Amino acid sequence: MLVTGGNRGIGRAIAEHFLSLGDRVAVTTRSGEAPEGALPVRCDVTDRAAVEAAFDLVEERHGPVEVLVANAGITRDGLVLRMKDEDWDQVIDTNLTSAFTLSRRAARGMLRMRRGRIILVSSVVGLLGSAGQVNYAASKAGLVGLARSLTRELGSRSITANVVAPGFVETDMTDVLTDEQRAAIKAQVPLARYATPDEIASAVTWLASDGAAYVSGAVIPVDGGLGMGH
Repeated sequence: MLVTGGNRGIGRAIAEHFLSLGDRVAVTTRSGEAPEGALPVRCDVTDRAAVEAAFDLVEERHGPVEVLVANAGITRDGLVLRMKDEDWDQVIDTNLTSAFTLSRRAARGMLRMRRGRIILVSSVVGLLGSAGQVNYAASKAGLVGLARSLTRELGSRSITANVVAPGFVETDMTDVLTDEQRAAIKAQVPLARYATPDEIASAVTWLASDGAAYVSGAVIPVDGGLGMGH
């Protein structure tokens, strides 16, 4: 299995959960770091040639990729009237276009095996929207259409495609917030707390399990109730 952005935060937790289940796990990273026991693969997911090379390496070392978790993502926030073109392009390329590139490459092997799981990590922001994040919200919303179209194209070959939509999670990205910002966010969440990376990882590993074999085209919110009804 392959987890993108698997060296820290949510991606690392996902990789560690799969490792704890005895799975062979590869993670893409720009730094070369990876959880102990995982195969580190240096890869810029916005570079199609690098993605192809990453899959070649993983297939050589671990065999066909049966589970793809497209988790890598970035933010480049700013109000729409002030947002630079490069901030839009970088976020769409990293968060959405790379998920397409990865899914297309993974589907080749999955079609031959006649089985596979594609899991895309989105965000509650993709469902609710967020001022100052038109690029991020659009990229994360696009993953829903991607997964549902993949479901219709690949489902007859026992390949599922699903989306996990985390809410606010305790990661390096949220550690930089002020106490006032953190309190304001928690006030919006019915469960009145942030998620842990392990809670997101649990949803991902369930979607890859035998118990989720008949779940496809779904959006699984792990957001403490923040996005109810969306």
